[in-house]
Amino acid sequence: MNITERFLEYVKFDTQSDELTNLTPSTPGQMVFAQFLHDELTRLGLKDISLDQNGYVMATLPANCDGDIPTVGFIAHMDTSPDMSGHNVRPRIVRNYNGTPITLNEEKNIVLSPDDFPELRHYMGQDIIVTDGTTLLGADDKAGIAEIVTAIEYLIEHPEVKHGNIRVAFTPDEEIGQGADKFDVEGFGADWAYTMDGGEVGELEYENFNAAVASVTVIGRNVHPGYAKHKMINSIRVANQFAIMLPRWETPEHTEGYEGFYHIVGIEGTVEKTVLTYIIRDHDRDRFERRKKELEHLARKINKEYPGCCQIDIKDQYFNMREKIEPVMHIIDVAEEAMRMADVTPVVVPIRGGTDGAQLSFKGLPCPNIFAGGVNFHGRYEFVPIHSMEKATQVIVNIARLVAEGK
Repeated sequence: MNITERFLEYVKFDTQSDELTNLTPSTPGQMVFAQFLHDELTRLGLKDISLDQNGYVMATLPANCDGDIPTVGFIAHMDTSPDMSGHNVRPRIVRNYNGTPITLNEEKNIVLSPDDFPELRHYMGQDIIVTDGTTLLGADDKAGIAEIVTAIEYLIEHPEVKHGNIRVAFTPDEEIGQGADKFDVEGFGADWAYTMDGGEVGELEYENFNAAVASVTVIGRNVHPGYAKHKMINSIRVANQFAIMLPRWETPEHTEGYEGFYHIVGIEGTVEKTVLTYIIRDHDRDRFERRKKELEHLARKINKEYPGCCQIDIKDQYFNMREKIEPVMHIIDVAEEAMRMADVTPVVVPIRGGTDGAQLSFKGLPCPNIFAGGVNFHGRYEFVPIHSMEKATQVIVNIARLVAEGK
């Protein structure tokens, strides 16, 4: 099966995750897909295949040469984003893309235009897979899974390519930040690994945000508005006061690269009680800690004006994996060389987000991130160039070869 056929088969599975179920996997569709992958790896002849009760699939491609060769792993996640439906995905291949707007859904007038998404122009002349405009595509991260399985199949069919033991894993619930929570690092048994979960072709990432979530609760006092003078405390207005004290330009829509931000992602309230939910992000650990302290400082300012009114709860989510990768930078060198062998120019960029690899790195499995090829993740305008998936597959094969050669 070629990678296009495999990818189109995978996106049929509805694996949208849900952070509200408190289950692992968070949705039953992920376990259905996990069983499918388990069976596919069995048919391919891999060893040590397992599917645990939490939906983690693991397997081994045994070494085909002798020597003390490190065991390298490749990891991708099975779930798709809760941001948009992954039910009844209807992908379409646009052949030899010519640079003009692509009508995804004529009835709903949904158009993927290079005027809105200029990165489309990078793929003129290529075949790209798009949605029908009513769902996301699922290239995040079914493209990564397809690339890993296709690379493994290639290595099986081409024994002249020497490699050591290769471990693969497919995880649930990455999109809700839980993909590494129950990952058995010791049982996986790799010396290091790569997540195939990046974006455009060439991306190589070993830095990510430090991340926290903050819940700001404002308790008000409701009094009949006709008699409220000097009595009412409107929690909505006080919460708004808190929000506008944060730096206006330190938000996602005004930042890029290594710039961190405060991002309000939810507000729910009445006069009596309002809750603001923020995510806090920064690549630099010191700035990250200062951002958390700034939120606490603003809560104290609110409480000085309205005693006992404001409560804040901040929880760390994950940290920048760079500190865990720097001592083993040879694994980045291997990935860069594997890309160059595939005629891909490595583009080392910081992840403006998180990845399973960050959490796994802190659990003892160094795990940088390699491109999977998709673009515009998490929405109806998602697409993936077939050529990019093919290149990612070549990179995996090249990594296996280079590690066996002791590079």
